[in-house]
Formats: sequence, structure tokens, C-alpha cells
Amino acid sequence: MRFVLIAGTTETAHIEGISAAGADPDLMAHTPSADLEIVEYGQPVQAPVIPVSPTGCPTPAVITRAVRELIEFDTLALDAGLVRPTSAPTVALEAMPGRDIRHPQPVDSATDTFETARQLGRSLPDDELVIGETIPGGTTTALGVLTALGERAAVSSSLPENPLALKQEVVDEALAASNLSAGETADEPVKTVRHVGDPVLAAVAGMTIGATATDTSVTLAGGTQLVAAAALARHAGMDATLSVTTTSFIADDKTVRLNELANDLSLDVTVTNPDFHRRNHSAMNPYVAGEAKEGVGMGGALALADRAGVSMADVREQVVAVYDRLVADEPPVEA
Repeated sequence: MRFVLIAGTTETAHIEGISAAGADPDLMAHTPSADLEIVEYGQPVQAPVIPVSPTGCPTPAVITRAVRELIEFDTLALDAGLVRPTSAPTVALEAMPGRDIRHPQPVDSATDTFETARQLGRSLPDDELVIGETIPGGTTTALGVLTALGERAAVSSSLPENPLALKQEVVDEALAASNLSAGETADEPVKTVRHVGDPVLAAVAGMTIGATATDTSVTLAGGTQLVAAAALARHAGMDATLSVTTTSFIADDKTVRLNELANDLSLDVTVTNPDFHRRNHSAMNPYVAGEAKEGVGMGGALALADRAGVSMADVREQVVAVYDRLVADEPPVEA
């Protein structure tokens, strides 16, 4: 099994009120790069920030790193449009950073990214891939993709209150900018990403299609962003078995309609509850309050821990250990 983490950026994240990644675009741009370093090394190395929300919720990379320390899975990091450097070893996917989806063509590199990821997925020797993502603003681009494909328009949010009305307004403007209507790009996944998506979605969909073509088992580790990637794969004609592993925070979000989305796309869903409410700690309390919910492969990592027989109590204690190491020298910086 290999844990694949695909990282990139979209200027859609800079829209005020869209994401809990923070209001400063300069710091937000470092978040995916820092996430890769935390999963790889346990701390930022080249990235100048420890990503937290404005209220102090730490990045889900903390949870993924904690599980990795417990069960030591192999990782592969892919650069799908980073705008800031990372010291984590990465494979480049011919991806440019994504523009705001209200631009007529926010993902110029959609075709190249999709194809490069597909070829990589075909070539990897692993029997099983678990694929996660890190991209601020990604639930809004996911909503754009689902809408353009004609699928259910339901996504989660890193914010406690999901700003669905704002996201839908942005998506409506994005469709208008590209002269598209809802459902118009059904069965055209690359065109969909090019006009209303982000480079990470192109990469996840391409890798999924390539890997399943060689009978590699693929699990998408995340929430509605990964469901949007699954929709792209389905609209490309991929009919292989596909699984999604996510957190109870996503499953309990009434605005998501996860089971309905999964049923529409013939996805097997695994939900893992880390019971963060059982441990009063700064690393977990914001999740209980509804922040973050998912990201950086968190749901997949928790499912792997459960599969390996590691208790959620042990996971919680390791999350505390990782978080405390991160903030030992200096407090997190909003990113």
C-alpha cells in the first residue's frame, strides 16, 4: 500500500469567506507545501508556517502524520500546482497553480496534468493506493465540478458553518464566465476541470483512472473534494470499484449528503470516528467544534489505523505528541 498526497493551489481560496485557511493569501499559499513537510518530516522545514485556521485549528496533516508514526506507511507526494516551494520530495505533474474559477479558464494545464497523473497511476507497482489531497479552497472548485457535470451540488467546508450560498454564487459566476450551464460538461472531465476546477482534481482523477486500469485498488482519502474527483473519473468512463474513506466530521455534516453522492457514483464509503471529544486538547477541540473536518488524507489515515488494529485512543495520544512537538518552539502562524 502507498499513501499518495496530491498538493496544489487555486486562487479561489482567496475569496473572502470561502475557506478557513486564513485571510492572508501570502501565508495561505504556503499551506499545501507545509502539509507535505509535516506528513514527511513531522514539522515544516522550508515552509515558514504551521498551517492553522484563524481560530487556531491545526491542519489535518497533524492527524495524518500521527497515524504515519504509528503504522509507518509509505508515501508519495505529488506537486499539482504548488506556488511555494517545499522540501518534501515530490513528483511534478505538469500542473500550473489554478486561477480563481471565475476566470474563463482557471486550469490551463488540465489536459497535461490529467494525462501525466494517469500515466503515473498506471506505472506505479503498488497493489493499493490511498490518495489524499491538500488545496485551500478546494471544496468550492469541487462544487463547480459537480455542478458542471450535472451531479448533486453538495460539498463540505473547513468552516463550522458551511458558506454554501457564497460558494454557489461563485460557481454561478464561474459557469457564466465560461458560457456554461449546469450539467453541460457531463462526460467531459478535462473540459470541466479546465473551466471550473483546480489542478489537484485533475491529478486525482487522472491517477485514479490510470491506477484502476491496471487493477490497482484505489481508495480516495477525503471528503467531497475526493467525491468530485471520483465524479470526474466516472464521467471519463471509469467503472472500476472505487472507495472513499472519510471522517465522521464529514459524514455528520448535514450539508454534505455524502451517502447520496456516493450512491450516485457507485462509491463504497468508510467513515472513521476518531472520538476527538474524548480528549480535551487544542489539537482536537476545533474539530469537535466543526472546523477542518477533513483534508491531507486524514480520513484515509484514520481508516488505515483502524485496519491495522490501532485504537483511536492511541491515535489521539499520538496527535497530541505531534502537535506538541510542532508548537514547542513557537506558536502556529495563521495560514
